[in-house]
Amino acid sequence: MVEEEPKIQAIEGVTSPTIVGLCLGGAVFVLCMAALTCFCYRQRRNHNAKRHGPDQPLAFHTHRRPTAVKSPAGATTHYLKKSPSPTGPSKTPPGMSAPHTPSPTGSSSGSMAGPLESGVSNGNDKLDHSATMKDVYTTENEVHTPTKEEIETNEKNLQQNASYLGQLVFKLRYKHDKNALIVSVVRCRDLPAKDPNLGSSDPYVKLQLLPDKQHKVKTRVLRKTRNPVYDEDFTFYGINFNQLPNITLHFVVLSFDRYSRDDIIGEVFCALNTVDVTQIENQQMALCREIQPRSLKIRSQGRGELLVSLCWQPAANRLTVVVLKARNLPKMDVTGLADPYVKIYLLYNGQRIAKKKTHVKKRTLSPVFNESFVFDIPAGGEGLENVSLEFLLLDWDRVTKNEVIGRLEMGGAKCTGTALHHWNEVCNSARRQIADWHKLRE
Repeated sequence: MVEEEPKIQAIEGVTSPTIVGLCLGGAVFVLCMAALTCFCYRQRRNHNAKRHGPDQPLAFHTHRRPTAVKSPAGATTHYLKKSPSPTGPSKTPPGMSAPHTPSPTGSSSGSMAGPLESGVSNGNDKLDHSATMKDVYTTENEVHTPTKEEIETNEKNLQQNASYLGQLVFKLRYKHDKNALIVSVVRCRDLPAKDPNLGSSDPYVKLQLLPDKQHKVKTRVLRKTRNPVYDEDFTFYGINFNQLPNITLHFVVLSFDRYSRDDIIGEVFCALNTVDVTQIENQQMALCREIQPRSLKIRSQGRGELLVSLCWQPAANRLTVVVLKARNLPKMDVTGLADPYVKIYLLYNGQRIAKKKTHVKKRTLSPVFNESFVFDIPAGGEGLENVSLEFLLLDWDRVTKNEVIGRLEMGGAKCTGTALHHWNEVCNSARRQIADWHKLRE
């Protein structure tokens, strides 16, 4: 038998419009999926760009929470701290907080007023106190323009007597149960302007008890004011009531300078034997003293004399200087004495190239030093032709800067009188030790 082959029959019912519809539906589905994928990709890319930034690679970016900057306000101190160098990092004067730094988180702090006001007690001078605190808040970065009132005050100040340096107001009280003397530095009035551009000063007050010089304290610095209000109490323990007549209060008023030595405005001496100490047992006694310049005592007493010996050794190219002694020095302390020492500078072509100094001789107006120093003269010079010496006799002081009593120059264009005669004799008499007395000048 012959097998029958299967018959192939056409599918019925599938027309061309149906096929076209299926193709269109598939195309629309593919387009929708592509649009959805593109939208998701763009959203993810924008999210990553916001988190990492446009210029940073995603794989190496680290995530850190922002750290808030702490408030610069802190505990104040009564002790003066100066910056070691004008080119170094700036520091804040005592009694002031650093300028306020805004936090990166956007928060601001107003805590600067607390520490500044903590050192000031409530007194009778509330208006002056508020004006002073405004001066304290002024920072260095701000440009201060003098007002018309300040300019008129400056002109009046310049017209006043140059010797007038203002007044110091302070209070005294003694407590028997604690054997303590309490000195309150209240305020200063009409201080001179040490900064002529601003017409003001940055004053503070140092205090020590004489004659021992053991108790030394200081107030905070108040910025840009000629009438500072301090209201600061200083308590000195271990002082018997019978010792009060032998004590003298020594106030020194200074103006703070960040980049150099502080300017000395003047000083006030208050001997307690001139005060009725019985009144300070039960209540405070307010006193006012005019500030005196420190140079008046030198003008009235002279600057004294210095005995030095010189020896020129041309073979070794050395100059030996012996500081022997001094006499007739002015009284630099209320005790009638001084703490002198001598600085020696070697100058070559008018420039200081070497420095020596003697030891300090305590409480004497006729010190004996007997100290020898050897200076090497630079090679290439013709003897001592381009060489000169400068002697400075200073009064050592632990609280304030060491004050120059007098100076002596030997050699150079400014050398005259006995100094010139002595110098010529040393140059012409090699290997001989020649000594002579010389008057110190300003």
